[in-house]
Formats: sequence, structure tokens, C-alpha cells
Amino acid sequence: MSYTHQTDGAPVPLDESMYRLEAEDYEFLSSATGINDPEELKKHVLSVQAEIYTVHPYHCIRAFGFARLKISRFPAYQHLLKLGKERLGALFLDLACCVGNDVRKAVADGFPVNQAIASDLHPEFWEMGHRLFKTTPETFPVPFIPADAFDDRYLAPSPIPTEPPTEPLSPLNELEALTPLVGRLSAIHTSAFFHLFPEEKQLELARRIAPLLSPEPGSIIFGAHGGLPQKGLRERKNSHGIHMFCHDPQSWKELWETQVFRPGQVKVETHLVERVRNDPAVKEVVKNYHLVWSVTRL
Repeated sequence: MSYTHQTDGAPVPLDESMYRLEAEDYEFLSSATGINDPEELKKHVLSVQAEIYTVHPYHCIRAFGFARLKISRFPAYQHLLKLGKERLGALFLDLACCVGNDVRKAVADGFPVNQAIASDLHPEFWEMGHRLFKTTPETFPVPFIPADAFDDRYLAPSPIPTEPPTEPLSPLNELEALTPLVGRLSAIHTSAFFHLFPEEKQLELARRIAPLLSPEPGSIIFGAHGGLPQKGLRERKNSHGIHMFCHDPQSWKELWETQVFRPGQVKVETHLVERVRNDPAVKEVVKNYHLVWSVTRL
């Protein structure tokens, strides 16, 4: 998810011209929905977009980020699929999942559906995901956990586990919080999430998420969010009049290696991607940097 673009306190109107899907996005949506006609698929996506936008008018909804794949374009994606095939009972969490397009892609590519979990602050997004992909909780039975990662009721602060838990885990579809998953997740994906918060809250979020990861070597947290060549505040303000704080590759690496985990516990890989786009909301070309990253247990 991302910040909302607003003008005079009101959400910016939707703009159909922003509907642009790459071949991989279109093929996945078409296959998942069974809609083969490009115009019919566009009409369907626009209809769902209008509903989602009334719930929370985030910019990524307006820009059709919910209909575009992220996860399969990351270097860590093949490692995720390998864990699903080779590690017995490997559990995967898509955190801040929005409508669930990324966890659905992972399942479509072979990650066991009964070992995947999704979570977001807004359960309405998950419900809209069923509408977008023409599924039901029965036909796509990935459990969804509505949770605020900063709320101890859903994710209590925990130490980094050094051994996998030995007590049995409740069935995934009975979980009402993320805390029972501490030390049990082989993989966590989270994108467009960390950049929603100031620097100190990004560190807190990393410290809350990290204990969820299994201590088994190869367990991985990965994703992408706003970044900069040098850490600091973005020059352009977001819709709330705030300069977004962004890490650079080195500061993000140091955060995980020295402030979240102990030195030698993880391998961190990061790189910046520059993106240039036309933004009708501000009537100008906008250049942004995205930080693509992974944190792997050693």
C-alpha cells in the first residue's frame, strides 16, 4: 500500500488512463479470472478499483498497483518457491497483502496453498481480492489475518528465536493474530509497507517482524519499498504534506544486520531501482527510487 494523494482534503478522482498492465500482469489476471477479452478484463478491474477506492483511497489503488505483480519480479522469488517445494511444512506470510495478488501468484506458481497466509490492516481489501479474482474462501482457502503489526494484541514484541518452536501450532485458519507464528515462518513478503512510516517506526516494524522468521538457514524476509541513493527525506511531500523517510541500500543493510539481528545471523541483499512515471494528479513526471531487498537467515 502507499499514501493517498489528496487535493483540498478530498481523494483525487480515479483516472482510467493510468490502467497499464504489463504482459505478465495481464496473463496472470486473465488466467485467474477466466476473462480472456482485454476490454472485458479492463472493465472488471475498473469496477473493482472503484469499490476498493471508496474503502481507502491509497495512491497504489488509483495507480492499479493492486492489479500488478511485484513478488515474481524480485530476485528472492525463486528461493520462495524452492522453500515451498523442498522444506517440509514451510509457511509463507504475505504481510500488508492488500487484495492478495502476490500471494495468489506464489500459489499459482507452486507454493502450497495450505501453507500460505495473508495479513493486512484492512480486511475489506482481502474481500475485494475475492471479487477481483472471482474466488471464494472455499476456492482460494488461504487464511487471512486482519492485524496491525504495531499492536501488541496482534504481534507482540518477541526476542529473535534461536531454535524452532516445539509446541504444535493451531490450524492456520483458526489464527486471529500473528504472534503464534513467531519462529515458524520460512518466508515473509512485504512490499510498499515500510515506507509508510518514519525512520524510528521502520526500525520498530523490522524488530516486530523479524522474530516471526524461522531460525532455520535459508528462511527469508523480502520485498520492496521507497528508497533513496542516500537515506533521508524525499524532496517531494506526500499527500499528507510529509516528506517520506527512505533508507538507502547500505543503511537498510546495516539496520537488519546490526539493529535487528546480531552480526552473522543474516545475509542482506539490497539494490535501488529508479522509476520514472507520469502522474496526472500532479501533472508532472515523477522520479522515484524503490529499494528491493531480502534478509536471509544463515
